[in-house]
Amino acid sequence: MPYLDHAATTPLRAEALDAMLPYLREHHGNPSSLHGAGRRARVAVEKARARIAGVLGCEPGEVVFTSGGTEADNLALRGVLTGAALRETGRAANRRGGLVTSATEHEAVLRTAEALAAEGYPVIVLPPDGAGRLTAEAVADALTEQTGLVSAMLVNNETGAVNPVADIARVAERGGAATHTDAVQAAGLLPLDVDALGVDLLSLSGHKVGGPKGVGALYVRAGTSFGAVQTGGAQERGRRGGTENVAAVVGFAEALALADAERVDHAVQVGALRDRLRARVVAAFGDAVHLNTPPGAAPHVLSLSFPPRPGVGRGTLDGEMLLTALDLEGVAASAGSACTSGALEPSHVLLAQGLDRATAAATVRFSLGRGTTEADVDAAAAALVRVVARQGGAG
Repeated sequence: MPYLDHAATTPLRAEALDAMLPYLREHHGNPSSLHGAGRRARVAVEKARARIAGVLGCEPGEVVFTSGGTEADNLALRGVLTGAALRETGRAANRRGGLVTSATEHEAVLRTAEALAAEGYPVIVLPPDGAGRLTAEAVADALTEQTGLVSAMLVNNETGAVNPVADIARVAERGGAATHTDAVQAAGLLPLDVDALGVDLLSLSGHKVGGPKGVGALYVRAGTSFGAVQTGGAQERGRRGGTENVAAVVGFAEALALADAERVDHAVQVGALRDRLRARVVAAFGDAVHLNTPPGAAPHVLSLSFPPRPGVGRGTLDGEMLLTALDLEGVAASAGSACTSGALEPSHVLLAQGLDRATAAATVRFSLGRGTTEADVDAAAAALVRVVARQGGAG
């Protein structure tokens, strides 16, 4: 069965599982305890922190462990805009309590931005350019004296579009704002050196790189105004209360280190497979398919949509039926859309890029990863042709 939904989650690497097992079976200590079992757990956590810092090119103390990418994004925005604002000024919406972000961000950022706006924080959500990217010029025009943070994802999880984060960070710094990037989809595919990117905060997720679910990390540059959001303990240097998930942290660090070591070769391999899939899709459908993944995108994602075609079959394809039919064909893919109240809604990313609702709703996102083969992408392309033909939406 071709599994082409790696952007949603990746299989747990055997090496990560092997690294985790001792902390699931024998070593059960709390890393905050002072006895031997606790110290053993603390050493494991700190070794993992150092390995992740090595990938990011930062100091280990700048890495904060979280429950995943969503919490890391929430912590980044609130830790800078609410935690720091409250700590330093005693009031919620201070001079630097504003956020600038993009309409194509992950919902972990967008929903947090909405909540901040409802709480009185100045929030500006910018439209993307025609390729789904946030430009540094747009950020420069949006910055005000209130802006405390710019949040721009490195790789879009739905289309693979790559934002010019280093350029955005330079603009933000000149305007007196910090920069956060959600790098969840970039790990193992693009360099994550935080100094080269120029960012002050960076989010990661374990299960996107062959690690376990339920663990992630937030890089916080030393000196960045940042206040704890989740309280209850002094863990993570007071920046995130709660006992660390030792086994998950260890597995995450193992998987991330391996993914980064393999990054260059993996990006070439998966990019060639993505191009092979794209070529087969274009050959089969021609102008009946719209490619949402722009040139220069990250190499693992191919998002495509089927615009309505009056006079051809039923004209409009149903995205949920497309995915269900692909699943029945043995192909695991996604729409890159959120499931709300049981109804598959059109992607907010594609709507922000200017697609109409009918086209955005008829979308399939294939995302490739370790273990994907030429046979997988050929089978997926053939299955898509059969499924679309049965639904009468192209041909």
